[in-house]
Amino acid sequence: MEMLKINGAEKQFPGGQMPSTLTDLLEKLDVDAATVVAEVDGKIVQRRQFASTRLQNGQSIELIRFMGGG
Repeated sequence: MEMLKINGAEKQFPGGQMPSTLTDLLEKLDVDAATVVAEVDGKIVQRRQFASTRLQNGQSIELIRFMGGG
């Protein structure tokens, strides 16, 4: 079973269901790409590179969401 560490928590992806790109992951998590900053293995990923950023088993991903208010 493949796994990604997302915001410090391990998320398992059974039999071939692991997202292949950062965009795929955000879609699986129902997160709007326009509302997050993403970091993969300690490196910030530019939003325009989400679709081309390939994910691999065991990677660590941090997703920081923007919150409105004031």
